[in-house]
Amino acid sequence: MQALSKRYWRIKYSLAISEVIYILLILFLFLNFGLSKKISISIFSLTGYKYIGVIIYLLVIYLIYSILIFPLDFFQSFILEHKFHLSNQKLIDWFKDWLKQKFIFYIISLILIEFFYFSLSYSPRYWWILISGFWILLSLILAKLIPIFILPLFFKYKRLNDEDLRERIIKLANRMKIALLDVFEIDLSKKTLKANAAFVGLGKSKRVLLADTLKGKYTPQEIELILAHEFSHYRLAHLLKLIFLEACLITSNFYIIYGTVGYFLKKYHLISLEDLASLPIIFIYFIIWAIVTSPLKNFISRIFEKNADILAIKITGLKEDFISLMEKISLQNLSDRNPPPIIKFFFFDHPPIDERIKLINKLDL
Repeated sequence: MQALSKRYWRIKYSLAISEVIYILLILFLFLNFGLSKKISISIFSLTGYKYIGVIIYLLVIYLIYSILIFPLDFFQSFILEHKFHLSNQKLIDWFKDWLKQKFIFYIISLILIEFFYFSLSYSPRYWWILISGFWILLSLILAKLIPIFILPLFFKYKRLNDEDLRERIIKLANRMKIALLDVFEIDLSKKTLKANAAFVGLGKSKRVLLADTLKGKYTPQEIELILAHEFSHYRLAHLLKLIFLEACLITSNFYIIYGTVGYFLKKYHLISLEDLASLPIIFIYFIIWAIVTSPLKNFISRIFEKNADILAIKITGLKEDFISLMEKISLQNLSDRNPPPIIKFFFFDHPPIDERIKLINKLDL
């Protein structure tokens, strides 16, 4: 099984690296061949309104991008998952989900980019502060809206009908001083055979989502541990800390763009950032910044995950159940239990399974 897992993840890592290189290549070609400028000029010959132009321009380049990235998306999220028996989703259902994901991403991107151009016009000097603040605000709004409006577009979920397990989870939440809307079960098995659970939402929308792929495979104690881990993130304010980190990184990214983008505008014969044709440059900045900052974010996230594991064990006392839980998840999800350091550095926002087990084995209750 470990050999199978290693083979699966070698392909996944290779695809992830290839995707980044491929997208950067597309963006650079778009700029170097003047395609971005030609599309921008064509759009403004049809409409003189900048904000309508943004809608059309983004739609055109997003359609081109979606067509070019489709083979890679299809291979890594459909063919590969079926090849390793991690999914039984039908092709037509996968394609519908792919279209919905692309549409939602387009709408969110459009909101951000429209505000980006508004910020440029409103404050040429401090636009980077305005767009950073708006980006962070939108992220918080989406955290509240996703479980209510977006998740049901992909999954059906209902109130958990296992009353004993539901009561167990609610009691755990009460012990950890967390107010839950309720505990729900989602039909994850229609898309993937992997195990998963989540604690989502903000304020009164906080809810537990248990995948139906957990059924019959995990004991109530193991499921309690999964939720104790998720609740621990909340008790330790990890979400707020990660939001603060992300806010700092987003603001830094926009400030770097503000301070250095002039060179690239000159290189590609563009007048200013307000020129729609410059948008691929912004995308390139964000991709490279994500690569540069991912090790830091992963490192901090792994620390938070370790702390959540420790608190979950201290609250539940279920040390042996935690180890059995890790073993089961590793098998069901084909986890890479012990990756090379360079892979862990760039890809892992959770400690590898073997590290998590080793940490808990050393823990004195």
